[in-house]
Amino acid sequence: MYRTHTCGELRLDNQGSVVTLAGWVQRVRNLGGMTFVDLRDRYGITQLVFDEKTEKAVADKAGQLGREYVIQATGTVRERSSKNKNIATGEIELEVSALNILNAADTPPFTIEDESDGGDELRMKYRYLDLRRAPVRDTLILRAKMAHVTRSYLNSQNFIETETPVLIKSTPEGARDFVVPSRMNPGEFYALPQSPQQLKQLLMVAGFDRYYQIVKCFRDEDLRADRQPEFTQIDCEMSFVEQEDVLNMFEGLTKYMFKEIKGIEITDFPRMPYSEAMEFYGSDKPDIRFEMKIKDLTALAKGKDFSVFNDAEYIGGICATGCAEYTRKQLDALTEWVKRPQIGAKGMVNVKVAADGSIKSSVDKFYTPEDLQKWVDVLGAKPGDLILILSGPKEKMQKALGELRLEMANQLGLRDKNVFQPLWVVDFPLLEWDEETARFYAMHHPFTAPKPEDIPLLETNPGAVRANAYDLVINGVEIGGGSVRIFDKALQAKMFGLLGFSPEQAEYQFGFLMNAFKFGAPPHAGIAFGFDRLTSMFAGLDSIRDTIAFPKNNSGRDVMMDSPSTIADAQLEELSLIVNVKEKK
Repeated sequence: MYRTHTCGELRLDNQGSVVTLAGWVQRVRNLGGMTFVDLRDRYGITQLVFDEKTEKAVADKAGQLGREYVIQATGTVRERSSKNKNIATGEIELEVSALNILNAADTPPFTIEDESDGGDELRMKYRYLDLRRAPVRDTLILRAKMAHVTRSYLNSQNFIETETPVLIKSTPEGARDFVVPSRMNPGEFYALPQSPQQLKQLLMVAGFDRYYQIVKCFRDEDLRADRQPEFTQIDCEMSFVEQEDVLNMFEGLTKYMFKEIKGIEITDFPRMPYSEAMEFYGSDKPDIRFEMKIKDLTALAKGKDFSVFNDAEYIGGICATGCAEYTRKQLDALTEWVKRPQIGAKGMVNVKVAADGSIKSSVDKFYTPEDLQKWVDVLGAKPGDLILILSGPKEKMQKALGELRLEMANQLGLRDKNVFQPLWVVDFPLLEWDEETARFYAMHHPFTAPKPEDIPLLETNPGAVRANAYDLVINGVEIGGGSVRIFDKALQAKMFGLLGFSPEQAEYQFGFLMNAFKFGAPPHAGIAFGFDRLTSMFAGLDSIRDTIAFPKNNSGRDVMMDSPSTIADAQLEELSLIVNVKEKK
């Protein structure tokens, strides 16, 4: 056999045992009369020793070793004289009696260490080497454990794990589809699923009652830290349930995962309407680990001689506790920060409440101390606090204040990655109006049910209709989202009409679902968790990339395989994507 033990399991109890290990050379330290080799495998590191007792042939082989050589070593376990408390095997070492070089290795392009000297693109190009590093490997082991725990919980709740097809019909749900040409059906295309949405609804029509799948999904959209062209969802659907049933079930899953994986008891899952989230946090995924709520100052700040405020639709502010000592340089930097295109403010007003309670602002000449005191009262500012105010179009400034709120929380150290605060955001708008195309779009997807009490508004004021939808937010990150589904054929047809589909278009794209509803669709609802995002949160990472074994870069490229790539003309001809030039002549 290649090994009797792994590189992470030997302890003092094994002292005197003759064992065989196999793995990769982490590093070699030649101290003249002695050579030490750190041998690494998936399970840990064990120190090998070659000294004056070692046979010359074995010692000579040790002198040939380089980083990442694959070797097999047999020897006797002994206690280390200089112990290493940083590794589990740090009390022992292996006195080597036989050494076999299984495979030599080129010097790697970056160090295979916890803190590597390789940049992102280099490590992505040699991802198979990057995966040897303990932090990346441990994240993927965490991911596997999370998948196991997820299955354990859902199986215990009578969910049926069911695979759905990867080659489906293109039925756009908001993002662009990835499409796949069909060789056997020239000129026709499959799409890769953005989600199994309609398929899981059909499983409810089929009577499966409770479905789940840890499923790969695909969206052709611009990338960022928490997006990849292919990603994984914990996808679920339930029959004969209302919103509250779904929320309770998946609070249970979330609690179970935190308890089993991190040993943390999560108890509090508050509910917040979308309108409140936008008003007080400027975001539909608010981070509620800290206060710093946005307050509306429009009525108080208008009507003076300050034209910037008088001309603004909305004036809002936040209170940063203990920041009254911010310098002019710090405030100028914050002003430039909010003026960046991704934030979109034209400027910022500040109000300082000094330690003695006196108030000084950047707009003192326009407002009396009594005016400013009213702002201080609304924002609940105390001596030593700093008020930051933005003005402009309401929706835009609420979002800008939301971003400023997060930036101040970062500066104040209020976003502790070891503190977790879940939140359900509910009562989203069902529809959103797009000025450019002059029509409504679904806020979630076309199958989301309106709140029952809002259904009459579909005829008179569609923009005011609330969705029977919900998002699970943890620490300002949308972890999951779902909705109660439309299961009535007539209501679904009305929804398609509001979204600008003609009856013919609706039939062409969604006829299979509408036909299924004719045969007795139960009330049903579902949710999908972003498995990559959830894993990155549990791992304490800011990006989902290292939760995926072989991710794409920010341009959607796999730099290791050099994909996407061109394909041969012969393949394109076979797929009817080009015409044979010789035949055309």
